[in-house]
Amino acid sequence: MRIITYIALAVLTVACSHTPKGPVEIELPFYTSADLTPRWIDAPTDTVHTIDPFSFVNQNGDTITEEAYQDKVYVANFFFTICPGVCPKMNGNLHLVQDEFLESGEVQILSHSVMPWVDSVAQLHTYASRNEINSEMWNLVTGDKSEIYQLARESYFADEGFGKQVTAAEDFLHTEKLILIDQKRRIRGIYNGTLPLDVKRMIEDIRQLL
Repeated sequence: MRIITYIALAVLTVACSHTPKGPVEIELPFYTSADLTPRWIDAPTDTVHTIDPFSFVNQNGDTITEEAYQDKVYVANFFFTICPGVCPKMNGNLHLVQDEFLESGEVQILSHSVMPWVDSVAQLHTYASRNEINSEMWNLVTGDKSEIYQLARESYFADEGFGKQVTAAEDFLHTEKLILIDQKRRIRGIYNGTLPLDVKRMIEDIRQLL
């Protein structure tokens, strides 16, 4: 009887030693087209979709280009300072990201104004101060409307109304998406910026990229 007990304990010990410890991480997908279909690519190459080069001006009057995000993970979104509903929720939730990674130096936030004719540098500066946005980590940028909208639609796939023309006079882009970009300027996640639970999920994905 004692021998049988020892054998049972040995089998149980071996079984437990092969049980995964903690949640199993799934490699984050890539997003390579405007239909936002996630794709898992075994060996990513330079042909994977990347964010195009850009040049805008931030809340401090500094020129911000893609070089500022070289080898960094960042979250991109599109907003405007006088937005009464979605934007305050989205930017409020982005504070979770700011608070979590402020000291890391490896994570950034890039918020593009979709109403640049209103959001001057001075307006962005006031908005940043009022909302406790740390400019070391979080850039609010303004610039030419057509350049911002083209980048939003063709690089970030951020437009809710896919297919609109940037040149249309009545054209306006508004989205609650947060777009997670990896260290090589590739899209690795899309999230609803108005939902705290979705933003917390994004924070976990950021940790995985790091």
